[in-house]
Amino acid sequence: MLRVLVALPSGRAENLEVPESSKVGDLNFLARRAFKKGFIRLVTADGQILSDPLQTLTSLTSSTLLHRLIAVVRQVKIAATRKAFVLWCDGADRIVTWGDPEWGGDSSAIEHQLKSVQEVQATSRAFAAVLADGSVVTWGDPRFGGDSSTVKDRLQGVQQVRATVHAFAALLADGSVVTWGDAHFGGDSSAVQDRLKNVQQVQATHYAFAAILADGSCVTWGPDLGATFEIQELRGVQQVQGTFRAFAAILEDGSVVAWGHGNGGGDSSGVQEQLRSVKQVQASGFAFAAVLDSGSVVTWGNPRYGGNSSGVQHRLRSVHHIEATSCAFAALLADGSVATWGSSAYGGDSSEVQDQLRNVLQLRATESAFAAVLADGSVVTWGNPHFGGDSSAVQDQLRGVQQVQATEQAFAAILANGSVVAWGSPDGGGDCFAVRDLIATV
Repeated sequence: MLRVLVALPSGRAENLEVPESSKVGDLNFLARRAFKKGFIRLVTADGQILSDPLQTLTSLTSSTLLHRLIAVVRQVKIAATRKAFVLWCDGADRIVTWGDPEWGGDSSAIEHQLKSVQEVQATSRAFAAVLADGSVVTWGDPRFGGDSSTVKDRLQGVQQVRATVHAFAALLADGSVVTWGDAHFGGDSSAVQDRLKNVQQVQATHYAFAAILADGSCVTWGPDLGATFEIQELRGVQQVQGTFRAFAAILEDGSVVAWGHGNGGGDSSGVQEQLRSVKQVQASGFAFAAVLDSGSVVTWGNPRYGGNSSGVQHRLRSVHHIEATSCAFAALLADGSVATWGSSAYGGDSSEVQDQLRNVLQLRATESAFAAVLADGSVVTWGNPHFGGDSSAVQDQLRGVQQVQATEQAFAAILANGSVVAWGSPDGGGDCFAVRDLIATV
């Protein structure tokens, strides 16, 4: 047996015993269990990273590896298309995907290209990974951005990638923007390319993009939602959100400007005087909800999609954050409780679990269900049972949950021990059994 001293940067250390024939994965597993950390990277005293848990520890008996090892806790992240998940750690050369292969659930064709993954974004059917060298790797349905070969030579120095449901947009270091995917839904920015200079950030709605320039002006492309002249005159844009058919922009003075189809949230005239000191705007399919600095909420748009919150308005005080399905909203309040409104079939009615919604830390949503992570690491779900609203089959596994992410049809929870639990539609990413062993190798 070999004794290896493994320490966290904080100073906490553990002496681990492993057989001489062990693999890096065995040592990594023991370290994760000892420190109760799900994802760690072992680093030797001379800076060598033991990054591949599958390689044999042939050098474990050398003096280099018998010195103190540092266990660096790694931040794990999940992104999702409508029917597939991808899991990775910052700076990793490995990802794990599961779900429908045609919707990004199979990354085998591009895995050899992945070096130091920094960020992954998703359209409805494809993924785009930004690497440390500023390049981009894509996979999934080519029609939805899974094939970036036509713009690959331009994808250098990428700072940020954003996605509509059909297309990607990459912000480069020089302030320009490169787009690909469905031309009708943001994949073709040629009509505004000459205006996409000195771009500070790119934001995406369901079907269109908005670029915020250095002077605070806003450039949009994608489906024509009208008000083109008025939007060109906007200044001081801080944030843009979008329903299926409308935009809403928060300006630097805290006011909101909405445009697009009136029945989709594009007409905020009925509540315009209330839209002051806005800090967040969230969108369902055809309605908006704005959180004010005071913690109150203002809604507008189609009532069937959450545009009317009068039934719970008395509870909408000290609101911290709002999440949305396609037809309903859920507000996380300062006291850790949750208020919901909109279509009951899409999560707008949480009465059956209301008593359980205490000390909520995080809300996530699929297309028609919500999941709440509680302070004790458990999870409460409601809404469409087929799309994640029913977690009874995995409820006994949902302990020590650190975060939850969602596709359109399923949820995935990362636990403190590094495992992942998924539920919802199996075809939409709700079954990760086939990749559970791979997750430990990320």
